[in-house]
Amino acid sequence: MSSSPKKTKWLILVPTPMEYEFVAERFSKFEATVEICGFGPIVSAAKAMELITHYQPSHVALVGIAGAYASELSIGTAVVGSEAACFGIGSGSGQDYQTASEIGWVQWSGRGEEDIIGDVLPLTNFDNPRCQILTVCAAASTSSDVAARLRHYPDAAVEEMEGFSVAAAAKMCGVPFCLVRGISNRAGDRDKNNWKIREALEAATRLLINCLER
Repeated sequence: MSSSPKKTKWLILVPTPMEYEFVAERFSKFEATVEICGFGPIVSAAKAMELITHYQPSHVALVGIAGAYASELSIGTAVVGSEAACFGIGSGSGQDYQTASEIGWVQWSGRGEEDIIGDVLPLTNFDNPRCQILTVCAAASTSSDVAARLRHYPDAAVEEMEGFSVAAAAKMCGVPFCLVRGISNRAGDRDKNNWKIREALEAATRLLINCLER
């Protein structure tokens, strides 16, 4: 990445090289730049801020795979998030865990109410069905993990590890953000024999292209 800014209409981010290899060429007909933002909520936030500052996009999107909580979401399909929520920031663990908002904190107060970053951020949804996507620090590995997260976010349909972080970076930069996730597996199922990564990425890419063409 050169030091001089290179403006682009759409900055499309993916967490991993695997997702990049699948996604990158599919957006060649758009005024879009595809970059890797990194895996997990910390690196993805830092890298997203760097890339947004560099490219100065009109819109930011994140696309990749995720695990589904909602039973009606089939493996190999994709969703557009209407909200990104955050699990893991707060206090305590297990049954004693409380989110930041539950203990009376916000993650960023900014200079006014419109700048506040709490535990849930609204997203650009392009009139798709409402879907809350939950960003976690570690993927669920058991049904107990899933239940613990849904106690705090009963509306969450999907879990992943970067969406809220990139949404926060985009909000701080004043850039609209779209989050698209392909459903590769059931949250809590770590047996990759049951996963459909390619099908999930294909579905997510098609859905994001549909959004860009609107």
